[in-house]
Amino acid sequence: MLDVVNLQANYGAAPALWDVSLNVAKGELVCVVGPNGAGKSTLINVIAGLHRAKGGKLAFDGKDITQLPSHRFCSTGIAIVPEGRRLFTGMTVLENLELGSFLPHAKQQRSASLARVLSLFPALKQKLQSPAGSLSGGQQQMVAIGRAMMSRPQLLLLDEPSLGLAPAVVLDMFKAIRDINAQGTSVLLVEQNVAMAMEIARRAYVLEEGRIVADGLAKDLLERPEIQKAYLGIETH
Repeated sequence: MLDVVNLQANYGAAPALWDVSLNVAKGELVCVVGPNGAGKSTLINVIAGLHRAKGGKLAFDGKDITQLPSHRFCSTGIAIVPEGRRLFTGMTVLENLELGSFLPHAKQQRSASLARVLSLFPALKQKLQSPAGSLSGGQQQMVAIGRAMMSRPQLLLLDEPSLGLAPAVVLDMFKAIRDINAQGTSVLLVEQNVAMAMEIARRAYVLEEGRIVADGLAKDLLERPEIQKAYLGIETH
């Protein structure tokens, strides 16, 4: 479904990604983990069309989308939940959700999509007419994910969905992400919470200083001593 080949990206003159290659198959849940400043957000923003690649290739469903204009990425079937949620806080929850379904094919199925979002996040049912800015951080993250799902994407990109959330809320969030994937949506998850991300992902990539330094089945990577030491604080002997 998604093929990223030798991707390069800069911020001004400063390189942020070097020859990054990864793929997400149809129906897969894949995570990218790594420390702060590794380039995770840059990577997902390039895949979403929000940041232009300097080199390499992006292909989605066999079509080269590397030079596609940013506003056309959503119509290909890609949706992003950005870091920090970026809701319209003065608008209602319902209005924020409906903004996700502005494309014709999504607008035609808006009612069904809304029902699906509310089944994933029942806590939003009583908040539809509330300003999005009045919600808790966890509820706002639900709205952000729901808004992306309203576009009926084939591939959902998630940038640090657990950031700033209480541990109990994080558990609920990851359960919802797993449910979204189980219902047929492919997921690429960028996350600092390595243990949680690898628990729900099938495969994982480790990004450090703009380069992929390890990849494989998530459960296998979690058993590697260097991963346990660097990201879980576990010393193995």
